[in-house]
Amino acid sequence: MTTVPKRRAEYRIDDLARAAGTTVRNVRAYQDRGLLPPADRRGRANVYQHEHLERLRLIAQLLDRGHTLAGIKELLDAWESGRGLGGVLGLVAEVTAPWTDEAAERISREALVASFHGVEDQQAIADAVRLGVLEPEPPLVDPAEADRFLVPSPGLLAVAVELHELGVPLPAIVAHLEELRGDIDHLARRFVEFSAVHVFVRYAGHQLGDAEAAEAIGTVRRLRPLAQSVVDAELARAMRVEATRLLDAAVSGPLREMVQHELGGSTDRGGQGGGVPDTDG
Repeated sequence: MTTVPKRRAEYRIDDLARAAGTTVRNVRAYQDRGLLPPADRRGRANVYQHEHLERLRLIAQLLDRGHTLAGIKELLDAWESGRGLGGVLGLVAEVTAPWTDEAAERISREALVASFHGVEDQQAIADAVRLGVLEPEPPLVDPAEADRFLVPSPGLLAVAVELHELGVPLPAIVAHLEELRGDIDHLARRFVEFSAVHVFVRYAGHQLGDAEAAEAIGTVRRLRPLAQSVVDAELARAMRVEATRLLDAAVSGPLREMVQHELGGSTDRGGQGGGVPDTDG
């Protein structure tokens, strides 16, 4: 029995764009930038293959992860040397994936307002969208008109709810988050720079093969909890120091003496509470 060879999928530009979930304009732009291989010329028409579709899907994935077209071009140029991109793309996926196990949730506008005791502050909602605390659904809807939101970090929203419960105004919460963002961004930048100099320097200056990429992925996975542990420990230390300073500044004079007496009272009341009696004299 004769086997008929399977015909390779071929696309005209309109069909290719539709299959990739993009536009003809984007396809042409990617070609102009050298991100997409040239099409086969058949008479007056350009014909694209399945490889073009796979490349468009790859470009879309990298764009979704925050890469620019220029960065994607450099990545493809650097590692498209006949060895494939599997290992490197795995590293890209590992680095750009969320660095937390927290799962996103969805919340209705009604439930959002209810969590803040019925306070519907349009400016606060707009600020939360701007800061990425809330994402309107669907994405193109005006935040002022959105009925549902995606909450990438429910824990962060819960902090805002708790602070509001404690009496902190919403504008102050927003301003505090913006200030913290700057400090946290600086910490992250310093940690990444430290890792680049002392850990990832051995991967610099040459193309990564799949084995080295796999090793780098493992290194990233080990560094994640280390970064979190350092921040947690140092924040706990600094919070204790700063809170003690604030208490020391607030409690002064006779009030300070009373507080000190109360804190040491268990050792001053007739030796009760397991205190060590004074043996001097």
